[in-house]
Amino acid sequence: MPVSGPGLGTRAVRGGQTPDPATGSILTPIHQTATYVQRRVGEHRGHTYSRASNPTVSALEANLGAIESASPAVCFATGLAAEHALFLSALERGGHVVCAEVCYGGTHRLLRHVLAPLGIGATFVDATDPANIARALTPATGLVFLETPANPTLVLTDIAAACRAVRSSGVPERPPVIAVDNTFLTAVGQRPLDLGADVSVYSTTKHIEGHNATVGGALVSRDEGRLDRLRFVRKTVGSIQAPHDAWLTLRGLKTLPIRLRQHSENAGIVARWLERDPRVGVVHYPGLASFAQHELARRQHTLHGGVLSFTVRGGAGGGDEAGRTLIESLSLISLAESLGAVESLVTHPASMTHGDIPGAERDRLGITDGLVRLSVGLEDPVDLIEDLDRALSIACPGASRPLGRPITA
Repeated sequence: MPVSGPGLGTRAVRGGQTPDPATGSILTPIHQTATYVQRRVGEHRGHTYSRASNPTVSALEANLGAIESASPAVCFATGLAAEHALFLSALERGGHVVCAEVCYGGTHRLLRHVLAPLGIGATFVDATDPANIARALTPATGLVFLETPANPTLVLTDIAAACRAVRSSGVPERPPVIAVDNTFLTAVGQRPLDLGADVSVYSTTKHIEGHNATVGGALVSRDEGRLDRLRFVRKTVGSIQAPHDAWLTLRGLKTLPIRLRQHSENAGIVARWLERDPRVGVVHYPGLASFAQHELARRQHTLHGGVLSFTVRGGAGGGDEAGRTLIESLSLISLAESLGAVESLVTHPASMTHGDIPGAERDRLGITDGLVRLSVGLEDPVDLIEDLDRALSIACPGASRPLGRPITA
């Protein structure tokens, strides 16, 4: 489905938005209310109770849909609440999910520790090969859940190829829903619905809100029946986003295209600097020519986002200890469990975001104790590099470092 009409920047600022009809306010009001007075029995003004819908949340949903050339989104209290509603809407008792093996740790936890005891099966596959996805399908498969770029190794899935493989397999009795967690890039950097996916999944906490002020989630689709089902599930389990959080997210969304471009530029500068440093091992960032799936990234991405990960070669204690020392030696970059905000954040995935995954499995997936995930913010890259350079000197005492090397791109 080609993008038509106003450009992305215009849709981010204006999409689905109109001035408040009561006051002319150019910003959507915060409708901080639980209930709504109705005209008479069976006749209301569009909203009845804020567990089901809220005007501020609806404005955010219209904006998210406009950015993705889709119907209004369905917004949730958190990204995991959005995933939970997606799973409940797509699956029945005895249902089955095919999931990319590298994904957010909370997705693993939800599937393995909450849904599995309820009879929902999950097969985790190497989604870099679409054939692996197709082979894992069963007649009970109701959902294929992909995450690309994947957290935290940035491994990619070819979305279009995966969708073709699923739909041509002939295995399921009814086609499974194909969902793509697009949190790392948003619709600014990658458009899953245009590539064949049924649902785009977002933690709006991250780049979309972008200021570390809220938690939230969203599901975007062009299938009205699926959206109706998602709204029904949300109303039933009570997981709608709060109006104030929706207002803050809507405000952040207006600057998403320009912010994500700057995040990507800064991340590219930092990634190239890290790649040249002999104290650093592997650097995972799709924008690097050395990234194993760089050509796929060039085809599938508009830009490569603000998140990268890397390992440290290590001092006397080895790479795992050196990675932890690096993290704890940073001063400008903050240790925190999130990404995508204006402030740069560093995370230790093995003990934080992916701590519930067994160690042997983490190691197999490349989520080692020495892996460092860095969300590059909007600070000047030279200041971030200086912070990393100083922390690397502490983590790797005596290691070689080129003299006179400019700490720029």
